[in-house]
Amino acid sequence: MTSLSMAGAIFGVMLGLMALRVPIAISMFAAGASGYLGQVGWLPFSNNLNGMAFARFASYDLSVIPLFILMGNFATQGGISKSLFELAATLMGRFRGGLAMAAVMASAAFGAICGSSIATAATITSVALPEMKRHGYSGRLSTGTLAAGGTLGILIPPSVPLVIYAILTEQNIAKLFAAAMIPGIIAMTGYIIAIAIYVRVVPGQAPEHDDDRSRLTARMVLGVAPIGAVFLIVFGGIYGGLFTPTEGAGVGAAATFSAAMIKRELTWTKVKQCFCATAQASAMIFLIFIGADLMNSALALTQVPAMLAEVVSSWGLSPLMVVTAILLFYVVLGAVMDELSMILLTIPIFFPMIMAMDFGMSQEMTAIWFGIMVLMTVGFGLLAPPVGLNVYVVNGMAKDVPIGESYKGVMPFLISDVFRTTLLLLFPSVSLWLVQYVG
Repeated sequence: MTSLSMAGAIFGVMLGLMALRVPIAISMFAAGASGYLGQVGWLPFSNNLNGMAFARFASYDLSVIPLFILMGNFATQGGISKSLFELAATLMGRFRGGLAMAAVMASAAFGAICGSSIATAATITSVALPEMKRHGYSGRLSTGTLAAGGTLGILIPPSVPLVIYAILTEQNIAKLFAAAMIPGIIAMTGYIIAIAIYVRVVPGQAPEHDDDRSRLTARMVLGVAPIGAVFLIVFGGIYGGLFTPTEGAGVGAAATFSAAMIKRELTWTKVKQCFCATAQASAMIFLIFIGADLMNSALALTQVPAMLAEVVSSWGLSPLMVVTAILLFYVVLGAVMDELSMILLTIPIFFPMIMAMDFGMSQEMTAIWFGIMVLMTVGFGLLAPPVGLNVYVVNGMAKDVPIGESYKGVMPFLISDVFRTTLLLLFPSVSLWLVQYVG
């Protein structure tokens, strides 16, 4: 079997197992193991697996993942999302489509203390969806807005996919977080503009006026004060040089726990749920790590990634065209894979190719910019049919809304994503200018 045939067989086994609904970590592990065994035999495979697992999980930086997940779980169980949505709804209620805009703002604020897209979407949906229904918002706009808002959970730092990218490419986590700040704000603003246009162009999606608006009170402001305090402590400490991002994740988890306790929402049962959910999510991510590492090792033996880089170089394409093709590939791949699996599987292949090209920037700035572009495209995959994991999560909580309506609801936000991604692709300085202030 030729190297190209072997690489195709490895991908075919993985996709076949995924089609049979085998968990993606197991699918990648089985495909990688089959390809590795088929090329070098049992003894080299067992030796590689033993050393690979230890090398991967002995990394101190990897501890940042469960800590940020725990931080998000404390925020979810601590009733913080309700305070965020109440304040945002009060501020935006005067505008047509104001509750939908408030849901986007609440998702962005919640994303600042939760690095998971799905957790952000599910948490804000549980608070905002009943209110949007009560005020006469259509199921299409409600579910589409909440699914799109959930993607801000990974666009606004801290972001678990961005942490994984930093670990895989050996980049500075703090600088990647800084680079994601402005694109995240642009994403939130673009979604709000999309809502404002959509409710005026498509009639019947939102009420003309909201006569049941709450007034801004000191209680609402104080309700979100702990959230602001957590954000300032974590990121102020990281960028102020008080602690590293890994230490900041631990401080953030402790600060979020304290904020939830102040709100008196956490019970002993909820605390146990937080730790159990963190353990489950971390185990899933680490298992995907092993599966992706093994599959990448099997592909490396075929020499196909190196041959692919040589072929792309021989075409004489501009670096910008190569990045555009990679991003389009991510959009297609997002139809069958989740964001973590895509990053773990493809970055070892694409990253060396990108770093070998000249984008008129330093190697570090190129790596950071490419990471932000990947993050933007991964967020697109969370909404785009036929899968759109965020759409499924939100639609599952809105029992009376057909899945087709939810997919129609995310279309304005996907258009906004296209404009934002194009902007960042053509003007890398938009995401990189803040990085220069990070020591």
